[in-house]
Amino acid sequence: MDKKDLLDILPDFAGRRIAVVGDLFLDDYIVGQANRLSREAPIPVLEFTRRFQLPGGAANPALNISSLGGVALPLGIVGDDSAGQALLQKLQEYGLSTQGVVIDPARVTTTKTRILAEGMLVAPQQVARVDRVDRSLPGPAFRQRLLSNLEETAPRVQAILLSDYKTGVVSPEVAERAQKLAKANKKVLTVDSQGELSKFQGFDLVKCNRGEAEQAIGHNLEGDEDFADAGKKLMKEINAQALLITRGSEGMSLITKKQTWHLPAANRSEVFDVTGAGDTVIAVATLALAAGADILKAIHLANYAAGLVVRKLGNATVTPQELEWAIEHWS
Repeated sequence: MDKKDLLDILPDFAGRRIAVVGDLFLDDYIVGQANRLSREAPIPVLEFTRRFQLPGGAANPALNISSLGGVALPLGIVGDDSAGQALLQKLQEYGLSTQGVVIDPARVTTTKTRILAEGMLVAPQQVARVDRVDRSLPGPAFRQRLLSNLEETAPRVQAILLSDYKTGVVSPEVAERAQKLAKANKKVLTVDSQGELSKFQGFDLVKCNRGEAEQAIGHNLEGDEDFADAGKKLMKEINAQALLITRGSEGMSLITKKQTWHLPAANRSEVFDVTGAGDTVIAVATLALAAGADILKAIHLANYAAGLVVRKLGNATVTPQELEWAIEHWS
């Protein structure tokens, strides 16, 4: 892939509007200094140093789109609780509109609390995580409000991105409505599926990881040929234009109706935290497609972006300048 071709796409990211529909979370980080082991159990005792919160779940691809110069419009459902209020405030602080977010008083806002230990000579390491998750289907009135927000937003964007964390928001009904709206309005339609691929019929790009692909196909995938064969079979089942299977340190496989590519990981030596890397991949790929890039260029850009965010702590984003640096310096 010619690096100039990739660099030429970056300016076209600016102002591209993407509707991001999915499960909105609050990511909570508690950081402490690890000075000794507990006498009560074989665990470190952390002396509290700081606490911070970040938008998570479907909010993370929205932040990545915004960081790269695009305009992300989050659509989702949160609870009328302190976590929901904190999440909405964080989104606003990052410059994202919250008009498309529905508040359901009966719902608990999913919160993921990560406990990190840090020392003088090492970067913070995650030692535990506590999730408070509501996987129930939102009430009919709130589902209808979300669908109405999607219908109102679809004509005003260049792409619709679904981020399914499987906590009830991205229902088959939402996926089907998104597909119909994208087709009617001639918009790019993508999804970070996290499994249940059958929900996403006729999408332009469906992303899953290795484990999700293996679960869908019913057996382990070992080499490039396995991924190619599995991808072709899954493509036929869901009638997608392209399927992307991320493979961790082995990179990713892109399967289209005409061809298959296997891309090695852009960065394998400086991996610090893989949290949110998949969100970055789907965000950058969607933004590139919305900017007019072909699918292979879009996935190359997404691969570079993933290599950047794994060097950072927590849900991270990339800037156009960082992406430009990666394209120029990594093979």
